[in-house]
Amino acid sequence: MRWLSSYSHRGKYYTLQGIAEFNAEGLWSCHSVWFSRFGTLIDTVRAFVERSEAGYSAAELKEVLGVETKHVLVGLIRSADLEREKVHGSYVYFSTEESQRRRQRKKRQKRGKMQLATVVVTNPDLASDEAKAAILLFLSTLDEHQRRLYAGLESLKLGYGGDEHIAQLFGMDPHTVARGRQELLEGDCDRSKLRASGGGRPSVKKKPPKSSKRSSRS
Repeated sequence: MRWLSSYSHRGKYYTLQGIAEFNAEGLWSCHSVWFSRFGTLIDTVRAFVERSEAGYSAAELKEVLGVETKHVLVGLIRSADLEREKVHGSYVYFSTEESQRRRQRKKRQKRGKMQLATVVVTNPDLASDEAKAAILLFLSTLDEHQRRLYAGLESLKLGYGGDEHIAQLFGMDPHTVARGRQELLEGDCDRSKLRASGGGRPSVKKKPPKSSKRSSRS
């Protein structure tokens, strides 16, 4: 019976192939140790990118596989096992097979336009620049906590890679977006985190100037 090594934890864990209960994506986790029907992390990353509809960014792969993949992606690019292009400001990894890569690129570009539309409203007459300007104007009216929650909400709508995409769109740190998303999932929206009306430094009342007393002679 064939042994499988984990693609997480630097491959130091093993299991029998017959024991692993792979999900639809070909992954199986046992006590936070991850295994793949494709084999090593390198083989798994290559298989996921090759079979994907719209390629993958490094952030998207990290969310799917649960481990960091940047070093693996760099190696696959150097060995010409994957292609990389910049789409909507982010690096996306595609298949090396030309026809598949064209399909993936087309799907990715279409997805980027749809993602921007979902942030404001699904309106085909609204140009991308106008949509982005409307978003940034709206964000300027929110306080820090509200911006974080709103960014987290939009990230949830987009799914995989949402934190990175929204962070670039809103000009925020991806960790801030992820924090907002997590707060929403955990129901952590404590209003006490917002400054109460009338809060802040108390206003200083101006005192009327003291009138100078004139000495009078009797």
